[in-house]
Amino acid sequence: MIKKILYILIAVIVLMAIYGYQSYYSTVDLGGDVATIIINPGDGFSKVADSLTAKGIVGSKFILKLLAKIRKIDKKLTPGRYDFTGENSCRSVLDRLEQADFLRIKVTIPEGSTIWTVASLLKSRLLLDSTEFVNMNTDSDLLEELDLPYLEGYLFPETYHFQWGLSEIDAVKMMVNQFHQQTDSVWPESYFNNLTKSEMIIIASIIEAETRVDSERVIVSSVYHNRIKSNMKLDADPTVIYGLGGLERPLCKKDLKKDTPFNTYLHKKLPPTPINSPGLAAIKAAFYPAETNYIFFVADNNGGHYFSKTNAEHNRAKKRIRSESKLRK
Repeated sequence: MIKKILYILIAVIVLMAIYGYQSYYSTVDLGGDVATIIINPGDGFSKVADSLTAKGIVGSKFILKLLAKIRKIDKKLTPGRYDFTGENSCRSVLDRLEQADFLRIKVTIPEGSTIWTVASLLKSRLLLDSTEFVNMNTDSDLLEELDLPYLEGYLFPETYHFQWGLSEIDAVKMMVNQFHQQTDSVWPESYFNNLTKSEMIIIASIIEAETRVDSERVIVSSVYHNRIKSNMKLDADPTVIYGLGGLERPLCKKDLKKDTPFNTYLHKKLPPTPINSPGLAAIKAAFYPAETNYIFFVADNNGGHYFSKTNAEHNRAKKRIRSESKLRK
């Protein structure tokens, strides 16, 4: 009798092992469909298992939960969005959960992006709240925590792979951390014209907005440093545009007369904040300008600029550019 019971137990164990093995490795084919589950902070594995079985990603919730417990994956879930397609098994799903192989969203922040542009990009790609993101630019508690005067200027332009479901503040901290990683080793021991560290980033943001020509950045930098040294107004069009909330059209003369803190045609001092987040090249150019006597520049018709040492030279350059523009029409 005892032998018979033993044989039955062995048979049951073998059958359960076979069933478990088959359930562990057998696949469910979603084909080209994509099934998504979201794991939120604090979610238990039972809830996750319910989602995986309800959406047809795995066939056996019992085996999934059992193996998750054996592999201790049920205690170390990483929040995020997980997309499944094609063939999936309990094993492959558990492997992905163990590796935290969640969806990451690729977002490229171009050099010279304003905080409004960054907020718009993150809203479209990650569904973040753009208003909340922009408001953090003046969040005194957050700025104190980050040891920054403002966010504008410090949201480093880079290609990021953001975790789906991250918060606005998490995105900010990633970009600010990238700023420090990229720039900490390039800060000079002293700054031109006794400018502060934050003022140098303001200069860098203006350089970024003025030219995309690599060789010109240090020359544009020299112009602004020379003007500051000579106690001249910067007369920088991009600062006026920023002060007007950004423009979809060229500046006109009446724009230059509108009094905002960012109008460097009216105010001799630097703008109160950067006007975008500059890239590393523009930051380096602000730190290490070329040695020139230029104090003027004007855009030519080829994507570059003419640089001048005197107002007379500058006026001749503008006249020459207008003549070239007429000939091209």
